[in-house]
Amino acid sequence: MWGYGMNMAWMWMWGILLLIGIALLVLVAVRMFAGGGTHGGMQGPQGPYPGRSRARQILDERFARGELTAEQYREQLKVLGEDQ
Repeated sequence: MWGYGMNMAWMWMWGILLLIGIALLVLVAVRMFAGGGTHGGMQGPQGPYPGRSRARQILDERFARGELTAEQYREQLKVLGEDQ
């Protein structure tokens, strides 16, 4: 009767969904350009070096604390297959 047979009450819902979609796109774009959402020096779930394995991170930490000598550190890197 009024146009294409759709009830006009549903049209406002499409407008709201469109606005929510645009807001989400803007939010995602801002987070991507702001560095992925890490603020104030916070580390992500994989720590400061995301490309390194957890075993390598533990080895680096032990070497930094002085638990390993340089020789032991290099030997363990070879065992891990991550020698430089």
